[in-house]
Amino acid sequence: MTVHQIVLAARPKGKPQLTNFRLEETAIPTPAAGQLLLEVQYLSLDPYMRGRMDDRKSYATPLQLGDVMTGEAVARVLASNHSDYAEGEIVLAPTGWRTHALSNGTGSYGRSLRKLDPAVAPVTTGLGVLGMPGFTAYGGMRAIGKPQPGETVVVAAASGPVGSLVGQLAKRAGARAVGIAGGPAKCAFVKDELRFDAAIDHRAGDFPTQLAAACPNGIDVYFENVGGAIWQAVLPLLNKYARPGLRSDRPVQWAERR
Repeated sequence: MTVHQIVLAARPKGKPQLTNFRLEETAIPTPAAGQLLLEVQYLSLDPYMRGRMDDRKSYATPLQLGDVMTGEAVARVLASNHSDYAEGEIVLAPTGWRTHALSNGTGSYGRSLRKLDPAVAPVTTGLGVLGMPGFTAYGGMRAIGKPQPGETVVVAAASGPVGSLVGQLAKRAGARAVGIAGGPAKCAFVKDELRFDAAIDHRAGDFPTQLAAACPNGIDVYFENVGGAIWQAVLPLLNKYARPGLRSDRPVQWAERR
């Protein structure tokens, strides 16, 4: 058996191409004392990965050419020489883009790997609503945004795993949920399937006007996922004492609406 892994072969300019990656094969390693061998079952592809491909200052160290692409995965323990993990257990681990990986039981930011119980929820939720995207939405809304009944919550990238949950949390809090997405199909999904109160297409020529019409009482909480022109359209609509429900990797400067 061999490990198949995808490495960064060249730094992309704009949208990544197949030529920016290289598929490699290597022998499956044997876990040493204190290590475990993982077999990847599901890999999450997330927006932050594009930033890691660039050699520039950021909140995280960029990938070097030849490095295995970073990524979090749901994996099964194939073999274990670690007292905390047993063969057959399912864990959430930062394996990267590879079929098998060695681990010393430590995951992101020095924390232990998180065990997943298939009897509690589908293991794929560890990469979604019960994983990093879900915790991002929950922390931003419950700890920072704190929407109140009758308030207006706007979220960019509303059709994605983070934004979609932000809208659900806003609705559960009794607030209006206004989603921003790109294209008619995504907006229909946000409005019809996710049950947002409104969905605005940021590709529309009159996007700022449509956003203002959807927020007649201004914006009380804005969950920032994109920046740029979308943020510029949101800024004039912020109510005094509006709160950010922002992601930690997208700091923005807040200003009171005058």
